[in-house]
Amino acid sequence: MKQKIIAVVGPTASGKTKLAIEVAQKIGGEVVSADSRLVYRGFNIAAAKPTKEEMQGIKHHMIDITEPEYDYSAGEYYRDAKNVISEIYAKGKIPVVAGGTGLYIRILLENYNIPEVKTDYELREKLNLQTREELLDELKKYDKITYERILNSNKRRIVRALEIIKILNKPLSELNITKEPEYEVQWLVPEMKSRDWLYDRINRRVDDMLKSGIVEETKYLLKKHGRIKNFVCTIGYKEILEYLDGKLSLEEASEKLKQHTRNYAKRQLTWFRKNPQLSINI
Repeated sequence: MKQKIIAVVGPTASGKTKLAIEVAQKIGGEVVSADSRLVYRGFNIAAAKPTKEEMQGIKHHMIDITEPEYDYSAGEYYRDAKNVISEIYAKGKIPVVAGGTGLYIRILLENYNIPEVKTDYELREKLNLQTREELLDELKKYDKITYERILNSNKRRIVRALEIIKILNKPLSELNITKEPEYEVQWLVPEMKSRDWLYDRINRRVDDMLKSGIVEETKYLLKKHGRIKNFVCTIGYKEILEYLDGKLSLEEASEKLKQHTRNYAKRQLTWFRKNPQLSINI
C-alpha cells in the first residue's frame, strides 16, 4: 500500500503555509516545504519564509538546507524530500507537503519522472549567458514537443531541458518522463475568493516585506554573497537591487515587485490547473 501524504498547494500569498500548519496541528504531522527558494539560507523576507512563531511548534523540513551559491536541483529535492518523508513516517507522523513550486510538487507527488542526468556546470554556465528567448529558439530546433510543453516555464527549467538534451544527445520528449505516483495524496488548496482577492494579498505582502526590512536583507545578502545567480534572479531581491543600483526609486521597485509576483502567481495557477484533482476556480 502507498504511504499517505497531505499536500497543500497554491500560488504565492494564497495562505497555503498557514493552512499546512493548521492541518499538521490537527493530525500530528510535520511540514515538508516544496518551495525552491526556501531551501536557501538567508532568503527570508523575499521568500516569505515562515518564522518560528508562524510555525507554531510544527517541525518544518526542506528549509535552510543549503547556501545560495549552490544550484540546488529538482532532482536533489526529490531525493532529499523522499528521505525526509520516510523519516517522518518512521516517527509515526503524517507528512504535510506544502508549497508552490510546481516542478517540485510534480516530481514528488505526481507522475512526473525526472531524468537522472548529472549537472554539467560548464555547459549550464554557457546556456545561462543566453536570453530566455534565445534558449527557447534553440530548444525548438532540438525538441519541438518539449518546447511546447515548457514554453511558459522559467529560464532555469529551459536551461535544464537543453542541458539534458545536449548531454544525452537525444530529445527530452523521447525519454520516459512519466511514472506511477509513489504516494496516496490528499490534495488541499486554500480558499481563494477571486483573482483580485489574491492580487490584493500579494500587494499587501510586498508592502509588509518593505516594512520588515527587505532592503536591509538585500544589502546584507549582496555583501555576503555578491551577485550570484540564485540571488539576483530571485523575485524580491532583483527588484530591490535595481533600487540599490539607482535604476529605480523605492516606490518603482515596489510596484515592479508586485507586478512580478502577480505574474508568478499566474504561472503557478497554470501549473496547478494541470492537476485534475485540484479545484482552482480563479
